[in-house]
Amino acid sequence: MSEVIDRPLREDDKPAATRLRIVDCDVHPSLRSTDDLSEFLPKRWQQHLKEYGSHLRTPYLFTTPYPRSSPLIARRDAWPPTGGPPGSDLAFMQKQHLDPLDVEFGILQVLDLFIFSQQNLEFGAAIQRAINDWQLAFWSHRDPRLKASILVGQDGVDLAIAEIERCAKIGEYVQINVSPRANEPLGRRRYWPIYERAQELGLPLGIHVGGYGGHAPTGGGWPSYYVEEHQSNAHTIAAQLASLVIEGVPERFPKLKFVFIEGGFGWIPSAVWRMDQHFERFRSEVPHLKRKPSEYVREHFWFTTQPIDEPDEARHLRSLIEWVGIDRLLFSSDYPHWDFDDPRFAFKTPLTDAERKKIFSTNARAVYKF
Repeated sequence: MSEVIDRPLREDDKPAATRLRIVDCDVHPSLRSTDDLSEFLPKRWQQHLKEYGSHLRTPYLFTTPYPRSSPLIARRDAWPPTGGPPGSDLAFMQKQHLDPLDVEFGILQVLDLFIFSQQNLEFGAAIQRAINDWQLAFWSHRDPRLKASILVGQDGVDLAIAEIERCAKIGEYVQINVSPRANEPLGRRRYWPIYERAQELGLPLGIHVGGYGGHAPTGGGWPSYYVEEHQSNAHTIAAQLASLVIEGVPERFPKLKFVFIEGGFGWIPSAVWRMDQHFERFRSEVPHLKRKPSEYVREHFWFTTQPIDEPDEARHLRSLIEWVGIDRLLFSSDYPHWDFDDPRFAFKTPLTDAERKKIFSTNARAVYKF
């Protein structure tokens, strides 16, 4: 880990008006229990959940491969004193995260009930709808700093479009979320109607790591250890970036914005270098691409910062940030998870005030139109 510590985000000697307030693009709220969804989930699906539970595209039942020492992949100090899982108590989230770190806006990313991994697509759509409503009622309406996302399962395209239309009419959601682990790579044409509607509505497409698409998360099969599972997040995002670019999604939908969330950004240069190299050699195979892959990446894709890959030498992190692009990075903390990034110490390489402001605030404000 680098020994270079940039100055803290907040300085007590500055008046509040001069402090840099941040936009946190990855905040995880949690259900206190499935009873939270009762007022939003039809009786039929409440009964279904009670009698049958989830039918998932994963070999794991009732658990995920998170570390035993970090239940629910959460910080030990993030368990609310009122009970319930981390992220389920708004007052505690405000006290522990939003207020002390000057979070001006937080983008909600819901992971409960494996909403993208339900085999029963109609049940999955009912859960997604309930959670979309719950985000507003339990979070955004109680704290306007917290912004909701429209969660949809892209394998039921017609159901996803219907939910996007319903939520868009409400007008309070800032992005559409799909899973990076669906049945097929995200570039496939079967998913294009979702991208078309997102572009028409002017909503970014958020793609948060996690979930199970029914396939092993690595190209070599199922991992043995949690640390392997965690490593595969970057591979997953890299594969979906290649799928979207090479299959021509940015070319077909030139106004659509993509935000990859919680996949880090240290892998981007080598992945893009390889795409550009292969494009030069095999461009006759993909005549629908009018430009090099790197040009699409730099115009259509943004990446949240957590988890930050930290080289031993701070100048290497600085070079990485410059290559990816100061304008391409959006700060994210991943609160309340164990690998949370504290914004005061997240970048162990010097940044100018202008660069810091872009990464911590203005880039996200431009993408999400705050």
